[in-house]
Amino acid sequence: MGKKILVFSKNDCPQCPAAKVLGERLQKKGQVVNQFDVDTADGLAEASFYGVMSTPTIIIIDSDEEQLAVWRGSVPAEDELLEFL
Repeated sequence: MGKKILVFSKNDCPQCPAAKVLGERLQKKGQVVNQFDVDTADGLAEASFYGVMSTPTIIIIDSDEEQLAVWRGSVPAEDELLEFL
């Protein structure tokens, strides 16, 4: 298994819709993207596991669950994110 993109968002976060759209766009291009809503118990558990303290947070992990890149509280440009994939 290769690299994955994790997108953490909340309903009341003003920048989160852009993070969700970016995740959906990358998924359509064949990337593995997991989206988590931290307003849910499952999403909050995943956020806790990865140390997410703000939204949106986008994390790229490798097959060993090592974090390769993290954006907290902001949404990167698509080409900036793709540099890590």
